Amino acid sequence: MTFSDAARTVISNRKTPSQSWFLDLNLLTGYWSGGAQRAYHHTAPVNALYGLHESLVMLMDEGLEQVWSRHARNHKALVAGLEAMGLEMAVAAGERTPQLNAVRIPEGVDEAAIRKQLLQQDNLEIGAGLGPLAGKIWRIGLMGQSSTMDNVIFCLQKLEQALHAAGANINTGKAEAAAKAVST
Repeated sequence: MTFSDAARTVISNRKTPSQSWFLDLNLLTGYWSGGAQRAYHHTAPVNALYGLHESLVMLMDEGLEQVWSRHARNHKALVAGLEAMGLEMAVAAGERTPQLNAVRIPEGVDEAAIRKQLLQQDNLEIGAGLGPLAGKIWRIGLMGQSSTMDNVIFCLQKLEQALHAAGANINTGKAEAAAKAVST
């Protein structure tokens, strides 16, 4: 890593402390500078590096194009199932990412209660909306090895059951078939 003299001046004169000791360049320059006291300012994130290595091995084994295709296929199946249920996606079709799906919460639904129930009863975690979308959307992730058709179907089944039990105005019994029709 190299820094110009101007960059080092900016780093050493920063007004606010670094938010992450991994990225605290003052600690790094103190470690590297001539005559400075040698101190190890952090330990490498070994587990994270092993995780990165393993995920790259898995990516190489499956193939990058196949991973992209699997995520796109599962995303389309999830969207088809959600829409068959009568739910709406929060992002226009051309703007969506396959890995993170934002779905509008039906009117009158206690979204936090549904998420809590799904997590406690089914070990299914659906993310809440953040910032101005809090209470308005759910975030459903289809990332990495969890992006499978089995997980899409499981999510659709459990979400449908929870919404139906909560009295939400949804179409029941159509989500799984819609998802499967898209995936074939």
